[in-house]
Amino acid sequence: MTAIRLLLVDDDPLVRAGLSFMLGGAEDIEIVGEAADGGEVEALVDRTRPDVVLMDIRMPTVDGLTATESLRRREDAPQVVVLTTFHADEQVLRALRAGAAGFVLKDTPPAEIVAAVRRVAAGDPVLSPTVTRQLMAHAAGTGGPTRHTRARARVAALGDGEREVAVAVGRGLANAEIAAELYMSVATVKAHVSRILAKLGLNNRVQIALLAHDAGLLEETDTP
Repeated sequence: MTAIRLLLVDDDPLVRAGLSFMLGGAEDIEIVGEAADGGEVEALVDRTRPDVVLMDIRMPTVDGLTATESLRRREDAPQVVVLTTFHADEQVLRALRAGAAGFVLKDTPPAEIVAAVRRVAAGDPVLSPTVTRQLMAHAAGTGGPTRHTRARARVAALGDGEREVAVAVGRGLANAEIAAELYMSVATVKAHVSRILAKLGLNNRVQIALLAHDAGLLEETDTP
C-alpha cells in the first residue's frame, strides 16, 4: 500500500503536534512536513510532494486562503483540506471556490479527520449533504447579480444530462444517489461529472455545487 503523503499547515504548534500525533498513527498516512504559515507552503510542497495539504485558514502572515489559491493554480496541485473553527463563513467559501476539496472543523473527532484525508486522497470531496446545504445557505446573497450572470453564462455550455447532474451534485448527492434519481448508471454519472469539470474548468465537485448555486439552478428545481 502506498502511503498518503500529508503536509500539515497551522500556526499553532500545539495544534500541529496534536494533528501529527493523531494522523501519524494511521498506517496509510505519512506526514512529510509541517508549516507554521501559508508563506512556507509552496517551498514545502516543492520539496515534499504531498498528496494532501491540511491547511489552517487563519494564519498571521499568509493565510490559508491565499496559500490555497496559490497551490491550486499549480499543474501538479495537491488536494487541500481547509482546517477551520467555523462551519460556514466567507473565507471557507472562498477556499472552496479556489479549489479546496472540503473542510474539517478543528474539534472534529480524530477518526473523522483521518477519514477525511483518505477520502480526499481518493478523489472524493469532504462535504456531507448537510454541510453542502449550510454552505449554500451561507452563500445566498453573496456575490450579487454579477456572480449570478457569470455563472449562468458558464452553465449554458452544459448539455441537459450534464445540467441535471450538476444540480444533483449541488444538492449534495453522491454518484449512486444521482444514478438512482436520474435513472442513469453510476458510470454515466461519473462521465457527466468529468465532462462538467472539463467544460467549466473546475477542480472538483465542490466547485460544481457552488457554481450550480450561483447560477440559480437549485432554486429552479425547487419551483413547483
